[in-house]
Amino acid sequence: MNIVVCVKYVPDAQSDRSFNEADNTTDRDGVEGLLSEIDEYAVEEALKLAEAGDGEVTVVTVGPERAVDAVKKALQMGAGKGVHVSDEAIHGSDAAATSLILAEAVKKASGGENPDLVLMGMSSTDGVMGVVPAMVAERLGLPQVTYASELTIDGDKVSIRRDGDAASETIESTLPALVSVTDQINEPRYPSFKGIMAAKKKPVETWSLADLGVDAGQVGLDAAWTKVTSFAKRPPREQGQLVTDEGDGGTKLAEFLSAQKFL
Repeated sequence: MNIVVCVKYVPDAQSDRSFNEADNTTDRDGVEGLLSEIDEYAVEEALKLAEAGDGEVTVVTVGPERAVDAVKKALQMGAGKGVHVSDEAIHGSDAAATSLILAEAVKKASGGENPDLVLMGMSSTDGVMGVVPAMVAERLGLPQVTYASELTIDGDKVSIRRDGDAASETIESTLPALVSVTDQINEPRYPSFKGIMAAKKKPVETWSLADLGVDAGQVGLDAAWTKVTSFAKRPPREQGQLVTDEGDGGTKLAEFLSAQKFL
């Protein structure tokens, strides 16, 4: 089975994230980055499927030079090879442009055809839009099966469980297909020392837009359908109210909760 996993290099959520003042795009240079957390679940699921049968896992990412670190992390986990699409014209691309680049990269990574299975996280931890999987599936002409909390392959069919607030659904599709996963589907493995060393010998190809046959005028900030028009730093947290318990702490707490209409 030929499996392609699309991953993203995102700013570390624990760092002080911000935007570039020049064009209101996400600042990816002044902050540490890493493989998007939810994409780790997609990589893990691909590895489990490959290990259960005769499978090959290719990881694809789009982004600046440092985005290759996301691919390397996936290779350390066990993926077989990686692809990094990097081009200055990509800067500022929105979801629509990103989906175009990813779709072309997925096809090229699979020899010009669709792979048996495309896996993605349900959304990135920076943009949190959740629309790219559906857009990529549309561009590839594949059925999309989204928000999978469980995934099973049986012959030429893929079956998932999607958990909602009130019920769980079982959805089936024929292969090839695109599946997006949630953080409930598995527990991603930590790269072992052996895996880290082995990853250094695994191939990582770097492609430009020209390599994919994508016109630079179709991507980037100027071609974006959606843009950040303004941003402001989060206001500092105000000091909380301290209540000294002199035997009436319970009463003061009740009065506070009542005033805030929590009671």
